[in-house]
Amino acid sequence: MMKFACKAIALSICAVTSTFAMAEETNTLSQYGLSFSGTAALTTDYRYRGITQTQSDPAVQGGFALTHSSGLYAGVWGSNVNFGGADPHLELDPYVGYATELPFAGKPTLDVGLWYYGYPSASDLNWLELYAKLGFKNVLASGDSLLGSLNYTNDFAGTDENGWYVNATYNIPFADTGFGGVASVGYTKVDNYDFSDTGGEDDNYVDWKVGVTYSVKSVSGLTAELAAVGTNIDADFQPYKRGTETGAVFTLTKAF
Repeated sequence: MMKFACKAIALSICAVTSTFAMAEETNTLSQYGLSFSGTAALTTDYRYRGITQTQSDPAVQGGFALTHSSGLYAGVWGSNVNFGGADPHLELDPYVGYATELPFAGKPTLDVGLWYYGYPSASDLNWLELYAKLGFKNVLASGDSLLGSLNYTNDFAGTDENGWYVNATYNIPFADTGFGGVASVGYTKVDNYDFSDTGGEDDNYVDWKVGVTYSVKSVSGLTAELAAVGTNIDADFQPYKRGTETGAVFTLTKAF
């Protein structure tokens, strides 16, 4: 717990320091059509597509991105992880992509790119994924959004196996209260891979999330989320069973 607290403090200090530093460089960046953004987060459980990456323990997370007015962007995102062995303890993911508004009704946003899952102390687990996202706004109500995504890799989790992931996420604000709702469902399919621990050879599974969000009006960029996250993975043994079944996850995020 002490290590977790120290990480949280260190990340907060870095976030504040970076904010001030980037504020001084804003004018310089804007001259070249560039903008800087970042996030710092604390979560009770790092769930990746419904599966815990921290043995159901808390995680400290953060990321930075540099975006050009053309739609090109690049960044890096990181989190502590725990897969039950000696390594790894850190995930560090660089990514690059391009986002543009399509000239169709509703002006949907297309976002395509490459995401590299990196584990500095266990490079054999590193893998690259391609993604494409299509986002819509004001779908059913004012201020809501719907995001669909398709991901593909030929080296899922460093196994040299083909993997696909499709997901749909819906967000809706509850009037002007600061509260909102979020719901998502995803489907994972990987060749020659068993997501169960029962010997059932389940090479696919469904994940979901349903939750409530809150934007703190007095602190710009500060949001909280409480969600039920889970999968339909068939697991019998702890801690894997606990890390795949439905559980409550609370996340506090500061965007800057």
